Amino acid sequence: MMKKNFLLLTAVLLCWCGSAFAWGKSGHDAIAYIAERHLTPKAKKNIEKYLDGRSIVYYASWMDVYRHTPAYKMTSGWHGDKVDADGKYVPNAKGDAVQCIEEAMAKLKDYRNQDDSTVLVSIKYLVHLVGDMHCPVHVKLPWYRNFKFDLNGRPCEFHSFWDSGVLDLNHRWGYMEYCHQLDRRTKKEIRQITAGTPRDWLGQSARDCRVIYEWIKPDQKFSKDEARDLLNTVHPFAEEQILKAGYRLAAVLNELFG
Repeated sequence: MMKKNFLLLTAVLLCWCGSAFAWGKSGHDAIAYIAERHLTPKAKKNIEKYLDGRSIVYYASWMDVYRHTPAYKMTSGWHGDKVDADGKYVPNAKGDAVQCIEEAMAKLKDYRNQDDSTVLVSIKYLVHLVGDMHCPVHVKLPWYRNFKFDLNGRPCEFHSFWDSGVLDLNHRWGYMEYCHQLDRRTKKEIRQITAGTPRDWLGQSARDCRVIYEWIKPDQKFSKDEARDLLNTVHPFAEEQILKAGYRLAAVLNELFG
């Protein structure tokens, strides 16, 4: 059993150490499902008119899947945001998550007068990018850089670790399990989390995510026990970011469609 678990861990590490997509499929699915559970009946009904009968969870990773195609290659750099040392948003001339979210929201405020394809792609952008803007390494503080470190003898990359490794090395739940375990906040707490705008949420994420650069340093080598301590620290933080993203995505969609 120990050998089997070690081989499984090794396989997981090999998979995520080369990843570059925020949260991975399981994280994005969890965010979308948490959001779906908090949609008003009216919003859910209006949204699903444009989804060919599918759930928003079906499209949670759509932007990652299609970012390489000629039609959506321009979206490849839209999956994160730059902020200054104080956490204030710094717009990117080539586009970023906040700009795309705001443009999608502007179009969807008048969704009844938009063509179906415009509404659908705008929903896809929101479902994915509200999640991306909560991923710690997709909030680019001035001192951000991708670097290597060693987790109990396994070479890792900082960006990939936060993108999907954090979740893959935790419970490895499905999105329904994430929702069941994390989605337990009161209505008052949810109102506090969802207050403000996407720019406000980015600023909060930037301030909260400073700590990840204290937890892991370039070329740092974690022993077995140190690796366990690290994972025990980063897992709750990552899960909190996913939960906030889910609630905030629901708030955006309810405002537009509900």
